[in-house]
Amino acid sequence: MATVDGTPIWFELNATDPAAAQAFYEGVADWRVAPSSMPEHGGYRIAEADGRPVAGIRQTMPEAPGLPGWAVYLATLDVDATAAQVVDLGGKVRFGPVDIPHVGRFAMVSDPQDVVFALMTPENSAVSRAFGPVPLGTEHTLGHGVWIELATPDPEAALAFYGTLFGWEKLGAMPMGGMGEYAFIGRGDLRPGAMMSSAATGAPPRWSWYVHVADIDCALAMVRERGGTVLQGPDPIPGGSYSAKIADPLGNTLGLAGRRRTS
Repeated sequence: MATVDGTPIWFELNATDPAAAQAFYEGVADWRVAPSSMPEHGGYRIAEADGRPVAGIRQTMPEAPGLPGWAVYLATLDVDATAAQVVDLGGKVRFGPVDIPHVGRFAMVSDPQDVVFALMTPENSAVSRAFGPVPLGTEHTLGHGVWIELATPDPEAALAFYGTLFGWEKLGAMPMGGMGEYAFIGRGDLRPGAMMSSAATGAPPRWSWYVHVADIDCALAMVRERGGTVLQGPDPIPGGSYSAKIADPLGNTLGLAGRRRTS
């Protein structure tokens, strides 16, 4: 998939205990996690699935307090220009823009509803494989991100903001009764996820992402075994798969999606 503006290209955990986070997610997401081979990355840990980097785990940054546990990185051709546009549209720049050696340039920002996300311009033109929104029955997305989700107190204002920033539109919706609607978002062939009302659902305002697991029940059993919590699910989703939301032992939340292979 072409890396157009708004494409999810990286996922990063801001962890108070990176070693504990690594142990948890290696079991739950079946990742191989190892420190970056580049000394200038300061021990940054890179999670791989099928030999491809999909996510990072870093030590909490004292110079950037208040950032979320898991952050969603969205592509842009020009981080500085897009960060300035975020401010013009009523958002904030929380950190950066700064260069990451051999990776690219990034900034942590928040939208007008104060939901944090990251912007990144990769250093080279290689297409990120961290995200692959294809049917979950295909094995080559195991361990990769397959969906992003925004819980926001003002979906209409959020859609206007991200629509201006990335050209996203509302591409249909699924009614959720008294909890409003689950609105699908994207542009053209890029359909990365959905948004919903945090006020109506009671969900904390934030960007979330879902990783593809081979067996949702086995993954949830591993969550519990390793000290995490299952917050919701497994719930059926279109296509015969199931989704769930979890919290790791440090309280960081993540979505899982996959089939049920156990009876």
